Formats: sequence, C-alpha cells, structure tokens
Amino acid sequence: MRLFDWRSLVVSSMMIGALAVKAETRPQYGGVLHVALRAAPTSLDPADTTQSDSFARRSLTLLMFDTLVTIDQNQLQPGLATSWQTLQGNQQGSQRWQVRIRHGVRFHDGTPLSAEIAAASLRAANPSWNVSTDADSVVIERDRPDPELPAELALPRNAIVKRNPDSTPSGTGPFHIVDWQAGKKLALAADENSWRGRPYLDAIEIEMGRSYRDQMTALELGKADLVEVAPEQTRRVSLEGRRLASSDSIELLALLFTRDAASADEKLLRQALALSVERGSIRSVLLQGAGQPAASILPNWMSGYGFVFPTDTDLPRARNARAQVHTIPTWTVRYDGTDTLARLLAERIALNARDAGLSLQPTAAASADSWLVRIPLESPDPWIALANAAAVAGIPAGMSAGKDSGSVEDLYAAESALLTTQRMIPLFHLPVSYAASATLKDWALRADGSWTLADAWLGAGKP
Repeated sequence: MRLFDWRSLVVSSMMIGALAVKAETRPQYGGVLHVALRAAPTSLDPADTTQSDSFARRSLTLLMFDTLVTIDQNQLQPGLATSWQTLQGNQQGSQRWQVRIRHGVRFHDGTPLSAEIAAASLRAANPSWNVSTDADSVVIERDRPDPELPAELALPRNAIVKRNPDSTPSGTGPFHIVDWQAGKKLALAADENSWRGRPYLDAIEIEMGRSYRDQMTALELGKADLVEVAPEQTRRVSLEGRRLASSDSIELLALLFTRDAASADEKLLRQALALSVERGSIRSVLLQGAGQPAASILPNWMSGYGFVFPTDTDLPRARNARAQVHTIPTWTVRYDGTDTLARLLAERIALNARDAGLSLQPTAAASADSWLVRIPLESPDPWIALANAAAVAGIPAGMSAGKDSGSVEDLYAAESALLTTQRMIPLFHLPVSYAASATLKDWALRADGSWTLADAWLGAGKP
C-alpha cells in the first residue's frame, strides 16, 4: 500500500488557502450595492439651482456625470478635458481659458461627447460665463481674471450633461439611470462602455429621505451597505467596531443673520453673542467630540491660518459689549425642525446668550432674525469655498483682486472682511462621515466630502 504523504496535504492546503485569500482581495465584478441617504433631491440635473448643495447630491452627481477636471489629493487632474490653458496673447491674465475636450467619449444614450455639448452644459450651469467653441475645445471668458477656473470646472455642479428634448439628463459617468423616483429612489446600472472602464458593481440602489437612525438600522439588518453617520454619532459608531470613514472638516456650522446690522448698538450685540458661545462644551456634550470649534469660515487645513481666529468664550467682554446698549431686543434663531441636534444646538446657544444678558429665542418657524445653518464647503480650493460660503450667507464677496494674486495674505484679508460684516458667526467645522458594511471594498472619499464608487466592489463579509 502506498503511504499517504501528509506533508503534501499540508502544502496543498496552504496553497489553496493562499489562493482563496488572494481571490478575496482581488476586485470582483457583480453585485448590487444598497445605499441610504438623508437628502431627497427632486432633480438629478447638476445645474438645477432649485436643489440645495449637499454631500449626497455631489456623490450622486459624480456617479452619473463627469467633470472636465477632477481633483485628486488636492491636485487638478484631467477628466473629460485633456488639458487647459490661458490663451496666448491674453492681455487679461487668466480671464480667457481654452479647455481641450477628450475624444472617444460617449454619453449613456450613445451620443459622442463634443465641444458644443460641453459648452452648452457649462452655459446652463453658469449663465454669467461667456462660453464658446473652437474646434475640439471650449473657450471660457470671464468678466474678470479667474485663476481658479480649472478648480471650478471640477465642481459637481459643473458636470457635463447632455440635456435631451424630454428634459432627461444623460451623462458619461460610470453608471447610468435605470429608475428614478424623485426624492425617493434612484436605481443605477454599470455603464458597460464607460470611457474609464466598466465599474465592478453591476448596479446601485439608493433609498432617499431616510433619517440617520433608519439608515443605521438598515445597515445593522444588512439592508444597506453604505449609510451616512451624524457627526454626534461617529464616536459611538466607531466604538461599536463598525467600518467608519470620515473626511476632513469640510462643513461649516454657523449662525447667519438675515440682514446687515442696522446700528452701532446692533453690532455690539452681535459681537456679544459671538463672544458668549461656549464652543468647547458644546463640542464635548452635544457633538460628542466631533468637529472643531471655529471662528473662521475656512478650516485651518484649507487656509493655514484658521487658528488665529479665537474660539474661546469671553463672557466679561460679551457683558461689557451688552452693557453699552440700553434696549435689548429678543432675537429669534431658526433651526431645522427635522434635525434634533440642530434644536439642541440652538437651545444651548440661547442659554449662552442669556449668560451674557442677551435674549435669543429658538424657533422652527420659517421667519427669524437668524438661522443655524450647515454649509457644505464647495471645494477644497479656499477661494472657491470662501466665495460660495459668502454667497450662501448673502454677503457680497468682493474678492477679485486678492483672488488673482492667490496669496495667503490676500485670502486672510478677504475672509476677515467677510467676518467684519457680522452677518455670520462661525461655530464649528464638521467632517462628513459614512459607515459601510464589511462586504463593501475599495470605496473612497473625495476631498469635497462626497464618496466615489467607481472602483468599489462587493466581497465576503470579513473586513
């Protein structure tokens, strides 16, 4: 009888195990990814200004559409454009740009990408831009020098869209629309002929309008693979051992006044309010350690100087400013009635204001003197982020000259000027966080807080 060689069995078993591990770590095609979101957009058109900006909307947009330029590791990279440059002989510096369009790209409906379609898409998104074509290039002329224009072309709202006669948008992104129920559900399928290569996932199903709690429940029950996590819940979710990913602090939580201060007395009262907010204790208790206290519009990682704006409470100064005003009005501060954290924040800020001798009344009503707002910073580019935050707050930016120089000193001066208007009291810079199932592999967060699933795939349950 032939003796059994146990050593061969051991070696064979090790080889099979190694191959199994290798196969598991190799991306696999197929599967349907289930995503849950709190936002409930009613339009998929990136240029639709009736839809508020959100990280969820950015993520959805870049699943279906591509931008001319992309940002990777804070570096500009070619997208649907192969190159860009200011025009030779341009006497206005960076006022006129030429963007060369990539060949061989088709929209999901089969239409070839052209300079004419790209130009029409940019005009729809930016009515103030003068956009024309020159052979296979798009020429963009601004009313002032704009050295940040390539970074602006990377914004999801500037994604290239072919708008069909029936108003349905067609894109060139890794996934195409299969079913769209406005504000409720979006079903996407992989584009087999994507110019970047077919994504690994076969399909993505996205449920909208789901609360943070419902999303986490769906993840726990295996009914969702990717969900959002509220800032104040990130610590708990992490301690529970869930797979959590967070961006840099890319969202500004601030108190906005609906109008300019009408008098010197009102300016003193707004100053007193800003000095009375106990950001440190709010972060520890209500935000459970998430985010960073802020007195600047831009986070320090973006500007490099955010730390120079003091965030400490100064009740003596607040009370001194308040003491100089004889009549103290009762201000109302509006919060999102569907957001429990927003209500708690508004109530805590009102208590802080009371300690300084001010009167602040939280309300969920539509009309108020101020409101507590979250502003998703539009871009990792500080000039673009600052201008957009100013626009959301209704503050004229007036940053053209400084923007053209691109210096940190001019950026600081521009932000200081915006804060001097006292229309905005920055409170916190928050990250955006997501939790994923153990089966979701190789998904990533972009610098603007959105996620990308072009290279994601579904594997076995082990992390």
